[in-house]
Order: sequence, then C-alpha cells, then structure tokens
Amino acid sequence: MNLKTRWNRRTFLGSAGVVAGTLLNARKAFGFTGAAVEPKVAGVAEKITGFGSTGNVYEELGLTTVINAQGTMTYLGGSLPHPEVEAVMALAAQHFVPIVELEVAAGKRICELLKLPPEYDAIVTCGAAAGMQSGLAGILTGNNPKFIEQIPDLTGMKSEVIIQKSHRNPFDHQLRNTGAKLVVVETREDVKKAINPQTAMMHFSNFANASGQIKVDEWVKLAHENNLPAFIDAAADTPPVSNLWNFAKMGYDLIAFSGGKAIRGPQCAGLLIGKKELVANALLNNSPHEDVIGRSQKVGKEEIVGMVKALEIYLNEDHGAIEKEWWRRLDAISSEVTRVPGVTTSYHVPDVANHVPHMNIFWDPRKISLSPRDASKAMREGKPSVVIGGSESGLGMSSFMLKPGEEKIIAARLVELLKSHTA
Repeated sequence: MNLKTRWNRRTFLGSAGVVAGTLLNARKAFGFTGAAVEPKVAGVAEKITGFGSTGNVYEELGLTTVINAQGTMTYLGGSLPHPEVEAVMALAAQHFVPIVELEVAAGKRICELLKLPPEYDAIVTCGAAAGMQSGLAGILTGNNPKFIEQIPDLTGMKSEVIIQKSHRNPFDHQLRNTGAKLVVVETREDVKKAINPQTAMMHFSNFANASGQIKVDEWVKLAHENNLPAFIDAAADTPPVSNLWNFAKMGYDLIAFSGGKAIRGPQCAGLLIGKKELVANALLNNSPHEDVIGRSQKVGKEEIVGMVKALEIYLNEDHGAIEKEWWRRLDAISSEVTRVPGVTTSYHVPDVANHVPHMNIFWDPRKISLSPRDASKAMREGKPSVVIGGSESGLGMSSFMLKPGEEKIIAARLVELLKSHTA
C-alpha cells in the first residue's frame, strides 16, 4: 500500500457483509447463551484428525488447563470468546479481503454501534498495547511517508509525551517503542512547565486515576487548553459498558481498549477509538503496511470481524443479570469456605479496571497453619488446577471468568485444603 493513501469512505465494504449470518455454537459459555447448535461453515472439516482429535489440544501438548479465578489476565489467555464470535471468525476465514478496507468498514460499524460523535473513528488493533503504540506513532508522524518509515528515529518530529508519575507502568513501554521520551509530572504546574515545542501529546493511564493528582476529566481539558492531543489507556476498563463512549464524550483524542477481556472478543484484538485524522494516521503506522513500526502487530481479518461481533453482543447483553450471576458465584464459595472454623470473607469492587465483584478469603493462622501464598500454590498445583491470587493476608479472587459450575469445584477444593491444615 502507498503510505500516502488516506482513508476513502467510498471504499467501504457494505455494512459488514463479512459478518452476515449469525451462527450459534454448541456451548452455553458462561451460562448466558442459547441452545446447543453445531456451526457448519463451508470448507471447514466437521471431524478433526490428528492434532486436536481428542477435543483437548492443551492436553495433547502436555499442558494442564486451569480454572480461572483471577480474571481477564493476558498470561492466562484473557477471556473465553462468545461462541457466536468463534462462528463469525470462521466465516471470515473463508475469504480474502483488502485489510485496510476491512479496517475502515469495521471502524464505521464500531462507531455506529457505540453511537460515537461524528468526528470519531475506530480501527481494530492487535490489543490495547498495540493501539497505544500505533496511536502515538500516528501523532508523531502524521501521514508523512518519510517519518513513518523513519520512526523510531524522531529527527524532524516532536519527541516528548507528558505523563503523571503515578501513571508510569510496564505498559508505557509501548509509548517508548516509538522513540518518544516520557516527561514525568505530578501537578498542573508541572504540566505547564513541561510543555514545549517538542511535546507531542499527554498520556493518561485510566486505572491509575485515583493515584494521580490530575484526574481523568481534568487531564483532557488541560491538554486541550494547550492544544495537545490526549490519549487514554482504558484497556481493562469495561465494565461498565458506558466507558466505551464516555471517554470520547470527555473529548479524549485517542482511546485504547482491550478486545479479549470483558468484551470477550479475540484475545489478540483491541479497539483504538479517536479523532478521525489521528485514527487514520495510526492505521498508516500499522500492519498491513510495510516498513512501519506496527508491522509486527498484525491483526487478521478474522480478529477484525470477530471484534465487531463481540462488541455487538457485549452491547446487547443483560449486564445486570450477568453481574448478579458473578455475585451468586462468590456467595456460593463464601457460604462453603466460611463453614471452616476461622475462615472469613469480604467483598469489594475496584473503582477502575476489572470493575467486577471480587472476594477476599482470610483465616485465623492460629486455627489453620497454612500461608495464603502456599494455599494459592497448592490450588494451582492440584487437580483440577485453580488459579487464585494469594498475598500475605489472604486469597483474592473474582468470578467473572468462571464457567458454570466451576464455583462448586473451587469451593470444594478450598474447603478440603483448609481443613487439611486445621491446627
């Protein structure tokens, strides 16, 4: 593709014909899907031979699958995609399509689904981290082919990004990949002093909102007062579902979300939402274009289509009913483990990032001679293997990535473990 090529709305693929024909899968994933139906897609073998023929590819590779009581952790594979998402991705795999045109068409559908302001657009990225890198790259290079090929050599470009000290985290490595220098601030006065002709943008990590002096709504206003774009990393910040449009309404110029967390889209997909020109420039810095910084962060046609479908499903779910189920699962575990003398539980919902019910499990060390960290290790090493967080004070878990019935398994395993160490 010529890097000078800008998005042309006349190249749209006609309102997502790629994802036409919803197929229902045979699983009642998470307890919220309909009756079992096997999807049949032209060209896809109905019976698997060789690798995968047992139905458990992980056991065939010598691995043990785990019950996920920690949440949408990337190291555990994020979330489980909706069966309909899998079916639509299988449909997408049956055809070739120009990827840039698909990105534009998918972005149009995403903006329609989210009812975003007319000045906003979207693309599907290879996760939220990829969106951060490509988004900043687009701000730095614009649509200049020389700069796009040159980055991370920022000669001739702006080169600084302002970020709050409390917002520094491992994920800002994606920003540093562009060659940009991160300028750390703490106060509004620090921001004013830091702004100079080399300032490219102001970056905000939404999960750190409570710890910074400048809050999420203030940050974007401060950026715009100084004619700078504001980027927000909101990777794990659904639910609530309203965050998918709230940051755009605040005026953030670029917003990155993970697609494979609570939205339950493809794990290697995410959303980059933002002002049209900035989103267009981000795509110019991304695959399928060659000699660009984002070439390695390829997102396939299947993931793009799957992300659109996942978003459609997520927006139409009964979020109240789903949250009640999350609470029920935690209550079921609590009611069993608290029968063990000395065991207590408590609940909390994080304000930002993984805004879902969590439960902590504590016990009196005089009655149970087992450290929480050793308990976590024992749960992980047992059969079935359960991944549950352990700290010095107790165990911590969420239930929103559990499959139906797994709460009973966790409760039984915990009761057995704790009773076996009763003093």
